[in-house]
Amino acid sequence: MADLAPVFDAQLFADRRERFMAELGGAAAVIPAATLVTHHADTEWPFRQNSDFWYLTGFDEPDAVALFLPHRPEGERFVLFVNPREPAAEVWTGRRWGCEGAVERFGADLSHPRVELDALLPRYLDGAEGIAFRVGSHPLIEPLVLRSWGAQLDRASRTGSAALALLAPCPLLHRMRLRKHPAELERLREAGRISASAHELARAAVRPGMSERQIQALIEQHFLELGARGAAYGSIVAGGDNACVLHYIDNSAVLQDGDLLLIDAGCSLRDYYNGDITRTFPVNGRFSGEQRELYSLVLAAQEAAIGRVKPGHTAEDVHDTAVHVLVEGLVDLGLLRGDVDGLIEQGSYRHLYMHRTGHWLGLDVHDVGAYRLGEHHVELEPGIVLTVEPGLYVSDRLAVPDGQPAIDERWKGIGIRIEDDVAVRDLAEVSCGHEVLTAGALKAVADMER
Repeated sequence: MADLAPVFDAQLFADRRERFMAELGGAAAVIPAATLVTHHADTEWPFRQNSDFWYLTGFDEPDAVALFLPHRPEGERFVLFVNPREPAAEVWTGRRWGCEGAVERFGADLSHPRVELDALLPRYLDGAEGIAFRVGSHPLIEPLVLRSWGAQLDRASRTGSAALALLAPCPLLHRMRLRKHPAELERLREAGRISASAHELARAAVRPGMSERQIQALIEQHFLELGARGAAYGSIVAGGDNACVLHYIDNSAVLQDGDLLLIDAGCSLRDYYNGDITRTFPVNGRFSGEQRELYSLVLAAQEAAIGRVKPGHTAEDVHDTAVHVLVEGLVDLGLLRGDVDGLIEQGSYRHLYMHRTGHWLGLDVHDVGAYRLGEHHVELEPGIVLTVEPGLYVSDRLAVPDGQPAIDERWKGIGIRIEDDVAVRDLAEVSCGHEVLTAGALKAVADMER
């Protein structure tokens, strides 16, 4: 089995912290780690680190708290509060890095046991011009931060200084996370490669009479065998009309001869970078006439939309391109009636295509970062990674808009989505302005048949 745990690059995390603290100016930031979440009784879900905390620390244990203190002198600007080494606990849950490891391995200037946060936090925050903390997300830490802030405000009349604002760290961090470092792009390539090979394995294995769950098991076993942490999200393995349910995860039906199978699945690496791929193909290896026409239309929309991924364009450009191709094709097929631009303006296509054409991708599958700033859409820049995933879903679930043709039975139950992960690249390096990270998963009409 491949070991895909990356070499820990302490300098990469240190560089991120320096950039973040430069953005903070005179404010201090309190960034908590994730906590363990109960599944049932005394059993917990597998631990998943908070992405913002991971991005700045690389520390993969629960309940830690990181302080970023640009107002403090050198040698006490990055402070980690962690669970200390405790052999009796480690027998049950595994080795901890402890305070010593937080400094030696993860580059903290200082580290303290987590239980000391309440006592030490006011001293560390003293002198900051503001406090950056995500209110409403960390119920155990929030009272400590607010109490420290309140004490500063109470003393302000005597000392003449206090942190005068409680700030959200998210805009600063998420702007940083949106544009990926070359090392991050390589991890996303790896996630794309593993995810793509799982899709190829599944397509080769599918036969009528198999269950959706068998295919899910095959895909997720492949993720684990290749060293990934596991599935990045609940795998969607949807045969026939199930594919018209966008987030179908029951995955319990038997695959029928003559149906299509939609698989939306990607892996998450051990450092949390994700793949996100969707492929749709015939269970018996041959498209029907209607299936082929709709599949070819979705593929044409996706290829046109991917062509719009380049510096200076926007995610809105990508979506608009896909919608225009889809609507034009649906008019040609008789599934829509009217002027293409008018249909788009009125949203008369949304009973057949009801979602956006993509999202940012990174440490989170639906990754952070704004799509628009006020009235202006965010321009694509080298290092941004997004999915491109148009689809068509023909069913009775949504009413046909007034003035549009009733759907003939021969189209119903066909759900198709095609999704790739695409990195924006510098035009001087890649003339088309993008790189498809998931190209290992085939999608041409001929490749979907056997």
